[in-house]
Formats: sequence, structure tokens, C-alpha cells
Amino acid sequence: MTTARKTTTVFLTVLCGLLLTILGLVKRWPDWTWPTLAALLLVVPATVFRLASQRRGPVPVSFEEQLTAAPVERTECRVNRVALPSLWDDYHFVFSATVRWCFADGPGRATVLNPAGLAVEAVLSRARAIAEKREPGDASLLQHELGGPLGRMCPDSTGHLQAMAEDISLTLPDEDQERLDRLAGVRKDEAVWEHQRKYEQSKRRYLGEDVLKDTGSAVVWWLAKNDEHVAKTVADLPLLAQLTSAATDTDIPERLLEMLPHRPGGLGTADTGTESADLPAREPSAADHLSGFFEAMGFTEDDDRRAMLARQFSRLIEQHNRHETAEDLLRRFDPPRPADPDTGAEPVPDPGPPAETA
Repeated sequence: MTTARKTTTVFLTVLCGLLLTILGLVKRWPDWTWPTLAALLLVVPATVFRLASQRRGPVPVSFEEQLTAAPVERTECRVNRVALPSLWDDYHFVFSATVRWCFADGPGRATVLNPAGLAVEAVLSRARAIAEKREPGDASLLQHELGGPLGRMCPDSTGHLQAMAEDISLTLPDEDQERLDRLAGVRKDEAVWEHQRKYEQSKRRYLGEDVLKDTGSAVVWWLAKNDEHVAKTVADLPLLAQLTSAATDTDIPERLLEMLPHRPGGLGTADTGTESADLPAREPSAADHLSGFFEAMGFTEDDDRRAMLARQFSRLIEQHNRHETAEDLLRRFDPPRPADPDTGAEPVPDPGPPAETA
């Protein structure tokens, strides 16, 4: 800067000398003015330069502090589709990012031949430590979660540089995502089925252990549901008694047997002449129902129409491959007749009118 000032001063001095010389020639100054003018051109610039140097003083310290620092060297590289393990075996995240790094202060910088490799290793190591603790279904959430730990400059294991990552992308392969979707659907269906099963078990316990544990509980439960129909509840007592007996696998109490429309074992007892109370409870058979039909029609025991109709019903039933039921009807209402004592031949039963075929 001092050299520049000196050059400027000499240039201005020469310029002023030329201007004064031209002015003196034009005005025809006297001869004694020329030595005086030359002395002034030499003395005045030197004096001004010296005075300016004394007033300028040293460079302030604050100016030195504002000097621009040396730029920090930074580089980057792109990492694409690197497999990172997840919490589940055989399920891997697909990781992509832009890795940036800068050298750390201190010796050893010249010994790093592949800084990109060190930076990528440092970033992947940090990403792996987080990804291997996450389930594969959390890929979208984990992508944003990695932005924090990987978005800061952190030193690598050697201490030679610091690395970070940006533009992070974390996904699952399409086939793994489809498997997870199917597994999620199965788990949801299983949860619904489990709730349904528990509901059915609870309902069975409620009916078996509370409502139908005995006839009295069933009557109270039915009366609560039909509190405005007491007569209906009373009429349904036989049904409730049979229902309770079937639910608990026990016999119907004696006090309720008389209320049943057909006492168990009582149908058809007129044919045998035995007491039905001593017989075990059983479901009415087809022959029992047919006997009730004959009684409702007014056909007495010695009425031939009973045997005729029984044979016709038997043939119809045989056409539907219910042979045991057909034989039961014949044994009940058309048993074999004794042979004629005079001839020894069995009488031929009346077949009756032919049955219509389906």
C-alpha cells in the first residue's frame, strides 16, 4: 500500500510540474520564477507524504480479526439401495442417501486415501444401529426418524473426518411389503374370530351355567323376557322343562312330567298295558306320531283302517329308503296274524288301495 501511495504522489507531482510549465510559458513568467517552482515541486509532495504517514498510525487490531477465514473443504457422494437389517429375520430396509463429509482438524489428513469410503461407512454404521431395532412395517416412520441422527456432522471411528447424510430414502422391497400386508390381514381376521369365539363361549356359559342350570332359572329368565305375558310363560313350562333337561343332561323332575303333552315313554302304552312312569324318557317315534294321528281321527284299536293306512304309509316310507321306520309301522299297527287252525295257512292281509308314487 505504501508503494502505491508513492507512485501516486510522483505522478501528481509530474503532472503539476507540466501544468505549471505550460502556464509559465504562456504567461511569460520571469526567469527567476523557474528555480523557485522546481524547488516547490520537490519539497511540497515530500512534506505532504511525511505528514500523512505520521497521522495514519498502525493497522487496528479489529481489522485483523475481520479477515476472512480459509474455506472448509467439503465433499459428497451418493449411496443407493443399500440393504439394512430390520428386527425381523430375512426382512431388510432399502437405504439411499447423499453422504457429506469434511476433514477433522489435526494431523493425519494426508494419510486418508479414500475419505468417501470412511464417510459412507460411518453413516451406514449409524443407520444400521437404528434400523436393526425397528420392525419392517415401520419403514416410512423410520425414514423420517433417521433424519435427526444422520443429519449432524459426527466423527468417524478413525477420527480423521466428520460425516452426515441428507436426502434420506428408506423403503421395503415390494414383495416384502405384500407379505406384510397379507400377514396384517390374517392377524385382523384372527382377532375378529377370537372375539367371536369368546363371545360364543361367554354366551354358552351364560345359558348353561345361569339360565338353563335348572327349570326354575329357565322360568325366571323366560318370565323376564315376557314380563307382560305371564300366561305364555306358564304355557311354555313343558318346553322349558325339556330344554333344561336336554341342556344339563338330566331327567325331567317328576312334578313336571304331568305337564308334558306326551309323557316320555307314554305314547303307545295302551298297546302293552304297562305303566309309562317306569319307562325311561325317549323321543316320540314315527309310530307314536301316527298313533296320535289315528286317535285324533277317531280310529279305535280294533279299527281295520289303522292297519290299512299303516301299510300304505310304510310303502311310501320305503320309497324314501327309511326301511327301519317302515318296519316299525308294520310291527306297531299291522303285526303278523296267527295261522288259521282249520287250514294252517296264514291269512293274506288286505293291501288296500295302491299308494301314489312320487
